[in-house]
Amino acid sequence: MSFSNYSKDFNANMYTVVENQFITKYLPHADGDAVRAYLFGLYLCQCAEDFDADSAAKLLKMPTEKLVDIFSFWEECDLVRVLSKRPLYVEYLPVNAAVGKPKTIRPEKYAQFNREFYKILQRAKKDFKPYEMQRILEFLENNPMEQQAFLLVAEYCVKKDGEKLTANHILNKATKLCKEWKYTCEQVEQDLADYHVHEKELSKIFVLLGIYRKPQDGDYEYLEKWSKRGLETGAVYACAETLKKGTLSTLDQLTEELCEKEIFSEPAAREYLKRREELASVVFKVARKLGVKVQNPRAYSEEYAERWLEHGYDEEGLTLLATVCWKMNYGFPEMNGLIERLYAQGIVDGAGIKQYCTEKDKQLRLIQRMQSYCGVIKKTQSVMEMLSSWQSWNFSDEMILEAAQRSANASAPIPYINKLLSEWKRLGVFTVSEIPERTSTSPKSDYRKEAAIAADLRSDREHHYAVLRQNAQQRAERARAIAEKDEAFKSAETVLKKGEIELARAEIFTPSAIPEIKERIKEAKKSRAEALLRLNLKSDDLIPHYECVKCSDTGFLKNGKMCDCYRN
Repeated sequence: MSFSNYSKDFNANMYTVVENQFITKYLPHADGDAVRAYLFGLYLCQCAEDFDADSAAKLLKMPTEKLVDIFSFWEECDLVRVLSKRPLYVEYLPVNAAVGKPKTIRPEKYAQFNREFYKILQRAKKDFKPYEMQRILEFLENNPMEQQAFLLVAEYCVKKDGEKLTANHILNKATKLCKEWKYTCEQVEQDLADYHVHEKELSKIFVLLGIYRKPQDGDYEYLEKWSKRGLETGAVYACAETLKKGTLSTLDQLTEELCEKEIFSEPAAREYLKRREELASVVFKVARKLGVKVQNPRAYSEEYAERWLEHGYDEEGLTLLATVCWKMNYGFPEMNGLIERLYAQGIVDGAGIKQYCTEKDKQLRLIQRMQSYCGVIKKTQSVMEMLSSWQSWNFSDEMILEAAQRSANASAPIPYINKLLSEWKRLGVFTVSEIPERTSTSPKSDYRKEAAIAADLRSDREHHYAVLRQNAQQRAERARAIAEKDEAFKSAETVLKKGEIELARAEIFTPSAIPEIKERIKEAKKSRAEALLRLNLKSDDLIPHYECVKCSDTGFLKNGKMCDCYRN
């Protein structure tokens, strides 16, 4: 025995903990005396004083025999274990314990319920198996939901599922309602009425997203979530229209974006989504020109495109600039730096951008010609600025190329070219014939090794082939993008892809189905050809056409040997 114990005063001020499951699951089905006896017995479990059954019965103002009957009832409910009836001695069990014997469900208790439930099943042309009916009755036995409320749930599931109705669906729906503390007819009816009210909204969203199925219970949770966020239904419709195709999950991500921007009304949502599409269009067009792959345009829109449009640049001007940037091996950050410099110079309108791009194209062509003399020159911003400076010194392309030719053996051609042109400017020499003899020799101490020259040439060739491949692939991608916008082509393409798999499977498992599959593939090929003809396209347009058929514009054959085009 412990050397310490609670005092009487301490015991009097303590709490008796009653499990929630007892209140929700058992209390509604027990009479007042049974509840009083159970709670008093629970209190006595933690009381230090000795209380026998007679004392407890006297205190509760009931006969001892009735107290024994009450605890026999609670034993049937698996809440206590009666260790002795004379004298009464009881051991309390956890509410969720399952230690008692399986109890038979009294048929008379559910006779009326069974008749009503079978009528509902007949409307759905369904007949549940005995074990499924047993599960339903066990649910009613172990949960406080009213029988009529459960019948309302069954009716709702019949309307939603029809012949696809299952016992699991009914039980899952009823369990969900019980978790939400909805047990009575009125509570269940109100909950299901809310579903019917929102069914039209959800169906419209499904149509906008191209979802071809009936709304399920879980789908309504999205509507509830959007409503709690404060989004108007029209704003959700606007998001679905923007997506055109997708799932409720992808729609939820777009609505989250609206909420982040604190946009909740339909007009504000439509305005934002329109602007969002404009920005995404700019991002994708610029990315294609730059040769950059973009999965999610949002980050690029917020970081670059939005600022560019705010500066006054339009889509056409940005596309032109992106073409020039691609030639200079620029990405989004470098292009953004270029645009900031142009904006500072006041070059914003279409005419100014075209003039700038024309000048840059000329400079880039000049750099290519210079490379044929002095090797690879990186097209950095500093090199471009230096070239502009040389031109501003009134040097012609011929003079710049002459300087490039004289720097052929220099390890750093650009500084050497700059040195020559500076000297010629100081001497007032602006034509090749006027160049002094002493500067016409190539540098002796400043030279490049043969390996470096070969590496530069190899880099040039690889770039040349990369451009050829990219052009061929882009032509094919453009043609395929046009074709995939046509529904007939898309449908035929899908049938052909599935048909190839089905044909391979049929050759092994069901040879008898091969003629039918082949016929379906034949029809799909015909539909595909007709769609391409209508779009003024050919099948060949959908695949890349390389300039060299032997090496597919790589410079090397499959066996690893150099192609003839590489040597030339």
